[in-house]
Amino acid sequence: MAKAFFIESLIVDTGIIYALADRTDRWHKQSVDFISTFTGKLVVPITVIPEASYMLNTHLGPEAELSFLSSLLEGSITVEHCSLADLSRSSEILETYADANIGLVDASVMAIAERLKITKILTCDRRHFSLLRPKHCKTFALYP
Repeated sequence: MAKAFFIESLIVDTGIIYALADRTDRWHKQSVDFISTFTGKLVVPITVIPEASYMLNTHLGPEAELSFLSSLLEGSITVEHCSLADLSRSSEILETYADANIGLVDASVMAIAERLKITKILTCDRRHFSLLRPKHCKTFALYP
């Protein structure tokens, strides 16, 4: 009987994508250090891509945005699409955490993490993600 093989997966949030590209960002070094030693699968929700692209282009220029797109095309990061069920769950999350104003991107990160049973998030956003209580685990483990 074949032995099951488990690949650890992390959801990647917008801030980390930006921090990896911006050498002056306060999260840059620890993000690069983490990514360089992580051997699992990095998953980026499709909803993160426009937000990250906008931030990269606006603050670092079109070359940074293009570099991010290239990493997606190379398969360095797995793109996870958002289903109607994910959007419905995102709406529930936005209602539940309305006072925190977490926004659709963070809500979709949580919804997709729940669907994929991923308990670890690669994020700079400790304020929002430390508040969230996913259905599939007590809390998210936040990295780096």
